[in-house]
Amino acid sequence: MTQETGPAPLPMAPAVRETYGPDDLSSTPGFAGGFINFGHWQGIDLDRPLTEEDRIRSQRAMYRHVLGSLAPAVGLSALEVGCGLGMGCAAALEEYGFGRVTGMDIHPQQLERARRAQSRLLADSPERLRFVHGAAEKMPFDDAGFDRVYSVEAAQHFRDLDAFARETARVLRPGGRAVVTSFFVPDADPARTGQLADLLDSFARGLDVAHSVPELTGSLERSGLTGIRVTAIGASVWPGWDRWLSARWEPGTWPRNFLRAYHEGLLDYYTVTADRPTP
Repeated sequence: MTQETGPAPLPMAPAVRETYGPDDLSSTPGFAGGFINFGHWQGIDLDRPLTEEDRIRSQRAMYRHVLGSLAPAVGLSALEVGCGLGMGCAAALEEYGFGRVTGMDIHPQQLERARRAQSRLLADSPERLRFVHGAAEKMPFDDAGFDRVYSVEAAQHFRDLDAFARETARVLRPGGRAVVTSFFVPDADPARTGQLADLLDSFARGLDVAHSVPELTGSLERSGLTGIRVTAIGASVWPGWDRWLSARWEPGTWPRNFLRAYHEGLLDYYTVTADRPTP
């Protein structure tokens, strides 16, 4: 049974509650278009002033990068973990031919915004799109309910990667595939947490968690998922993100430090793919 109303199944960190609630990150100029990701900037000319159209294109390209990794997709069911305003859910239906897409988010206000943003799709195809209140670590779905599970720039907010991986494996059907893309620490050095908090306010105030790639892949392996593949895509993310920020933020201010963290080897952006084996 799904749970679409009521309190969040797990408590949110205060910074997450504020950022995606009253502060409404999706309404800020940095995240124009409502996709809420740093962007995949490959193919966008960074040597000229960037436009809002470029910014939206970069964010849509991030979703295309992820959704393309889920192929084949036509007619299949998918779950987006941390769906935000549902822009990626709409792309999955309209561009990739998924049969049914469920967007799940822990924040009730985000779900309200998603239902408004996707009101046309919900009205035209209520059997193909739904939004559900739930947490990555405790998903309100039956076992083996989805052919695909994906998450775009949300895993940095998850508090328990082991629980997320177990739930992902549980809700995937045998033969199903999961894709996670977000920013992670490249290695297991425990010093990275403090180093990132010194550079980046989002880590210092608890919005983002300094998860490492080895931590994520270990969680996926322990959950029983196989065929785990890790691809670093930071070269297509960080320079473009910094170039976009440069119109609003001075060098040395904390948002510009994402590029510095990348150059210093403290942080990178990854796509991680895993499969649920068939019996």
